[in-house]
Amino acid sequence: MSVETGFQSELRTEARPPSPRLGLLPMIIFGSRWLQLPPYLGLIVAQCVYIALFLKELWHLSWHALDLTEQQIMMSVLALIDVVMISNLLVMVIVGGYETFVSRLDLQGHPDEPEWLGHVNASVLKIKLAMAIIGISSIALLRTFIEAGNLGSNSYTENGVMWQVLIHITFIVSALGIAYVDKLGDSGARKHAE
Repeated sequence: MSVETGFQSELRTEARPPSPRLGLLPMIIFGSRWLQLPPYLGLIVAQCVYIALFLKELWHLSWHALDLTEQQIMMSVLALIDVVMISNLLVMVIVGGYETFVSRLDLQGHPDEPEWLGHVNASVLKIKLAMAIIGISSIALLRTFIEAGNLGSNSYTENGVMWQVLIHITFIVSALGIAYVDKLGDSGARKHAE
């Protein structure tokens, strides 16, 4: 029992140091970060909508699996993957954005702490988001290429496919540009530190 009491008192002594006193204006400016909370909560609602969409797509695929062609099954599976990737993007924005811009989540030592969260900052978050957008765009482009045999029918036209490819290339070039600028900033900061 004394060991337990000693452990509890040790935890209390390792508590966070007291926060410094802020003046009124810095307190208002710093406190304004909490205005980000409603958008993050809204993204959690959007995550719930994507879960409902995923379940709807999964139900449709499961219920009609014997009636669908291989191509239709592939398109349904790609739609499921697309929903999962967008859902992953939402998680990165919600968790990473909240941790970076609003407040710490204090997940250190939690068994489910995401590996990437330990070293997330605004630059890392931008690169991860760019990579997720490229992944989502890749799935959409793959779906378009699978449906390429239907050019002229539905919503697939040569012009539309060309624009989709150009937009995807733009995403890739943008992500490379973000990564390059981030690398330049890191090497400049290291030189300045030396």
